[in-house]
Amino acid sequence: MKTNNKLCLSFLIGFLVLPIVPTSLVLAGEEQRAPPEARTAGTLGPAVMRAISEIQEMMQPEDPDDEPDLEGAKAELDDLYERRFERMNDFEKQTVLNFYTNYWLTLENYPEAISTFEQLLEIEELREDTRLRTLRSLGQLTAAEERWRDSIRYYELWREASLEEDDVVYRGLSYAHYQVDELAEALPYWIAYMELLLTQGEELGRDDYSYLNGLYFQLEDFESALPLTKTMIVLFDEQTDWTNLSAVYASLDDEERRVRSMNVAYLKGMLDDENRFLNLGQSLGGIDIPSSGAKILVDGIEQGLVEETEENLTTLTQMYLLASQYEAALAPALEVAEMSESGDGYDTYGYLHYVMRNYQEAADAFQMAIDKGNLSNRADTLLFLARALIELDDFEGAKEAARQSADAGGESERRSATDYITFIESTESRFNIIAERRQDAIDFYEPYPSLID
Repeated sequence: MKTNNKLCLSFLIGFLVLPIVPTSLVLAGEEQRAPPEARTAGTLGPAVMRAISEIQEMMQPEDPDDEPDLEGAKAELDDLYERRFERMNDFEKQTVLNFYTNYWLTLENYPEAISTFEQLLEIEELREDTRLRTLRSLGQLTAAEERWRDSIRYYELWREASLEEDDVVYRGLSYAHYQVDELAEALPYWIAYMELLLTQGEELGRDDYSYLNGLYFQLEDFESALPLTKTMIVLFDEQTDWTNLSAVYASLDDEERRVRSMNVAYLKGMLDDENRFLNLGQSLGGIDIPSSGAKILVDGIEQGLVEETEENLTTLTQMYLLASQYEAALAPALEVAEMSESGDGYDTYGYLHYVMRNYQEAADAFQMAIDKGNLSNRADTLLFLARALIELDDFEGAKEAARQSADAGGESERRSATDYITFIESTESRFNIIAERRQDAIDFYEPYPSLID
């Protein structure tokens, strides 16, 4: 904020310099009787004029090759001030103090400049335009020194005295209120600033809209932020605008539009970091479009924006699971299983093979999960191992896995495992009966020995 104020202040020196009336005009007829000491408030006496002309030449030489003599100008100003200031008329005082302000501003000594400007305001017959310029400058200078309350006070005094409004004043008031956390007070001044520029036919910049949108966000006025953000998209169409639009919809609890806006940003190539890819991918899964979510995560990985960590690959696996794309889920699931410190990765990998009816691969994966340990639900993994083994007609292995499941879990898991043991035994019994009948049929239809032999 201070840098912006300094940029504004760089124009103050040229703005405040008062044109000096040529000496030849003021001194014409000097051979006549000298003017009385008591002069009108709007003229410079000959002595003051000569001194001011010399000081101006020191500060702003006519020859551009000459260096300003600021030290000499300051010495002459101090001498003039000490000798004559108390006897000067108001216009002469104003002129001398203006040169002091120019000197301090050239050195960027804003505290001294502020003090001199405040002294200007004490002049009884100060011209109204000068008073307004002084108040406006004080608003800027005190802001540069982060004296925000003083800045507000001087800008408000300017508005009380002025018949017109000024964009610098509106902007300064908004900034100052913002700096003292008076966001509600800062908002109307910024809107007035923008409206004034538009009325004057000037074009607003992106920063103008961004500052207003920042106020809306901090005030949590998302109803107002929504149309403004849409306007910024139409005018500028930048990544930040689309990100803000998604954030606005999130704050308005419009999840569908939040995801849509983020998806449009993705299609426009405006997602450039891991968090946004993950957010969009998971959000699409949350609104029952997991297949698209998985594609976006894969795209992020291929672009090198999404790191292939255990957590991210687990998310990708889950997207494939939600989309019932089991075969596509196998590769990331296996990577997770190999890098994970727990057996949960192999448990998921086994489940994928199980639903694909690859029972041997499923049983192997479940066993690897059990061997690796640190399972989130050991009883569940053992029960799925039993289910895979029964599909392989390994009834003894299935019963052993189910018994271990009963021992590993709580009451609910124990009941499920016991019921499954009963199912295994029943299935084994039917299997054995069928096997016996099959064998009997084979024996019954065994061909008789050949009569020819």
